[in-house]
Amino acid sequence: MTDVDRQIARTSELLDRTRDRATAQRRRARGTTSLAKRATLIVGADLAIIVATIVVGWIMPIGMGGALIVGALLLAVTLILAFARLDTPVAPERLAEVPLRALPARTEQWLETQRPALPAPAQTLLDGIGTRLDTLAPQLATLDEQQPAALEVRKLLGEQLPELIRGYARVPEPLRAQARNGKSPDAQLADSLRLIDTEIREMTEQLAQGDLDALATRGRFLEIKYRDEGAV
Repeated sequence: MTDVDRQIARTSELLDRTRDRATAQRRRARGTTSLAKRATLIVGADLAIIVATIVVGWIMPIGMGGALIVGALLLAVTLILAFARLDTPVAPERLAEVPLRALPARTEQWLETQRPALPAPAQTLLDGIGTRLDTLAPQLATLDEQQPAALEVRKLLGEQLPELIRGYARVPEPLRAQARNGKSPDAQLADSLRLIDTEIREMTEQLAQGDLDALATRGRFLEIKYRDEGAV
């Protein structure tokens, strides 16, 4: 191995570690937010039950039986809120209806539910896309929904990306690694995810530069060949 090859390998390893750290940080942040949200809901619900019990106790004695019922109710509500799913992933066909400022987060949330069905290389690419979506989200907060630039972002995140994942999922699992027309569905999926990653990066850069006209007139359409080639 030449010095150049070793340097390339070290750079690639460094990028992988950086991406993995960013992904881990994002997941920890989501976990912390979810935990805080659960704690707030549990405290609020339990407090409401206790207040209601006190009010009822002023009107009539609740007795030992009533106290046991209240205790059981507190335990049940606490357990339900502790383990219930707080955020229901939006259906892919409804992503196009999500408000623009929330679209990156909801898209990433939906992608997380699809990870188990994807090959390892695609899961790694989803990590990178998730990082880019986190960067893109604040920039969309002030973007007018009706601007052509906003429509371009919505088309990529709300239509093309979900259709790519759904198209891959329609391929029977035994056929996903088999090459057809020179590429397997697994390889086609990875190529398309790389293209989407590039698109999101360039959109983010153009939004950061305030170059909305360039974003609106990109004229690029994600070439998902699965349907045309019959691979997906």
